[in-house]
Amino acid sequence: MPEKTTVLQRARSPFRWILMLGALAALPAFTVDMYLPSLPEVADDLGSTASYAQLSVSVMLIGGAAGQLVIGPLSDRFGRRAPLVWGLALHVVTSLLCALAPTMSALIVLRLLQGFFNAACTVAAMAVVRDRFVGAEAARILSRLMLIIGVAPMLAPTFGSAVAAAAGWRWVFAVLAVGGASLAVVVWRAMPETLPAARRQPGGAGSVLRGYRDLVRDRHFMGLAVLPGLGQAVLMSYVVGSPFVFQEYYGLSHTQFSLLFALNGLGLVVSAQINAALVRRVAPIRLLRAALVLQGVFAVGLVVVARTEFGGLLGLLALLWIVLAFQGLIPANASAIALSRHGERAGSAAAVIGAVQAGTAGAVSPLVGVLGGDAVAMTTVMLGAWTAAICVLAFATPAFRRGGWVHLA
Repeated sequence: MPEKTTVLQRARSPFRWILMLGALAALPAFTVDMYLPSLPEVADDLGSTASYAQLSVSVMLIGGAAGQLVIGPLSDRFGRRAPLVWGLALHVVTSLLCALAPTMSALIVLRLLQGFFNAACTVAAMAVVRDRFVGAEAARILSRLMLIIGVAPMLAPTFGSAVAAAAGWRWVFAVLAVGGASLAVVVWRAMPETLPAARRQPGGAGSVLRGYRDLVRDRHFMGLAVLPGLGQAVLMSYVVGSPFVFQEYYGLSHTQFSLLFALNGLGLVVSAQINAALVRRVAPIRLLRAALVLQGVFAVGLVVVARTEFGGLLGLLALLWIVLAFQGLIPANASAIALSRHGERAGSAAAVIGAVQAGTAGAVSPLVGVLGGDAVAMTTVMLGAWTAAICVLAFATPAFRRGGWVHLA
């Protein structure tokens, strides 16, 4: 307890602490969302197709998955600050190179690297929370971070559209480079080290592999670690499919699409704050269980509406908003419970959660384009990811067994 107080005092205030961690956690999402409205233009400018343009989004998630598995153990070995600063610096470099990409193939490779390096932000944010908080309190803090992360889909597409309209899509990456550099300065000047030397894990590949082996062998941890990834797959299926569904099929303008994206982002923010209030009185596992079940009901309805076009655009948007809003109650609770099981390896545990999250979303979301890229394809992939999530919770954890949830509370 004294250690927690000291760190918060060094960070000057809990609000600034949460704001800083939230900005770090939001950078990868911001890097995706600023670029989304420009996808059709990027495909045209580089002489490519919609599927390859969507791939430039998905590979960033795959790069993020690999980056977290490497950076997580480094943060357990060297502390949170150093890997984070290096990751931000290399994010800046790859962002500038993306701005100069001559072909779609080059852009895809650079986006892969961009995801790898800014994975340091996700690892650091989650590991720092686990360094200081556990259980329901960790879930509450992670939900507060969702308020910051939720600003990304609310503001990033609009900002990205404005930048692209004024100077072209390449300048979107220049702006991302400036944002990464600014965060690096903030971290260097204001973020204290939260992992004391006495708690750091020994180095060496053998130690890293043993740590990951222990995590993978914990069936309940892995079940919980997969849930944010499947939830992210639901979200990213919408992210990669929506520019083409709403702009090309339904004819929305850049501005209308950006406002739609912002509205869905608001749903995530609101539900995350509801979760932050509820975890004080309701066990995180119970909230997770209820949110997944209710999300599934509306996900089935969403597919039906997409296939039948019942209710038109308004009906599709209403159900989509509800399905996405439930995401605010799933990753924070699942991650908090999973991290509480391995506090001695918070960096590696956060890396596994983040890698599974990014890798699953990166692997699943391209299916939207493969299946046709329309509203039916988008909603079907979303329902498929939810189905996998409810099966994992039911069969890989005791959440639905009589009294079993107590073991995860």
